[in-house]
Amino acid sequence: MKGKIGTNAGLVWNALLVGNLDIKALKKATKLNDKDVYAALGWLAREDKIYFVETESELIVGLA
Repeated sequence: MKGKIGTNAGLVWNALLVGNLDIKALKKATKLNDKDVYAALGWLAREDKIYFVETESELIVGLA
């Protein structure tokens, strides 16, 4: 499972190289489901590689 999460974290990282994305756009760019996107985000957040901005209607993710 850790290998899959690490691989998905790489997909998320590459998607964020183009700029900040909300979760919907991140899912579309990576073709990952909710569970896999959030696990990958947790991996990257634990490593201090990303940051989050929460608005009233969405969560924006960017590279730190």
